[in-house]
Amino acid sequence: MTYPIVARASQITLGGGGDISERDGKNLVSSSHLCVAADGGARHLVKAGKCPDHIIGDLDSLGKRDVQACPKTALHSISEQDSTDFEKCLYSTEADLYRAFGFLGRRIDHQMAVLSALCRYPSKRVLVIGDHDVMTLLPPKISLDIDAGTRVSLFPMGPCHVRSQGLEWPTDGIDFDPVARIGTSNRATGPVTLSAKQPNMIILLPRDQEKVLETSLLQSNSWASDV
Repeated sequence: MTYPIVARASQITLGGGGDISERDGKNLVSSSHLCVAADGGARHLVKAGKCPDHIIGDLDSLGKRDVQACPKTALHSISEQDSTDFEKCLYSTEADLYRAFGFLGRRIDHQMAVLSALCRYPSKRVLVIGDHDVMTLLPPKISLDIDAGTRVSLFPMGPCHVRSQGLEWPTDGIDFDPVARIGTSNRATGPVTLSAKQPNMIILLPRDQEKVLETSLLQSNSWASDV
């Protein structure tokens, strides 16, 4: 198979195996952006009324009915088992922004694998969207135009340092580590600026801050290359 499968797109919608809410389903159906399903995630997209343009993965969760429901969808079987279907979607496509639905909730192990993948592919701008939260890998620097009192959670996936302005509990000088020091449930005092030294920090905001985080992510420089 020749990579990347998708050489360049301004935005890719990724569909995972978790449930997609009725609200998000309606947004997906009306979206004109390229849509990619991670293996069995196609089933949830079809249920929402959206046939993906591509289905990528080892295809072990894809049934005949799923394929028959979308005859124009391109299937891409990647048999290697060293990565998840979410990762396969990331490394076999190129886009300025990924908006990922169906990857939070339901299967905690899958959700944790998504967090790991965000750090494994730091040059990808990936916005992971759930019913209650939206999250992404913290870029080298990001400015967020959010209101005072907005929850800002920081969760390290490895040792890292983050400088901050506009947080109730500043993060400067803290040695973040997933087993020693995390940063959940911080709060904004107004607009927030965060600067990270390592591509190991996940930022989580309430779902109603989705557009703010998306805009700020697109305006920020991504990490130079994947690790």
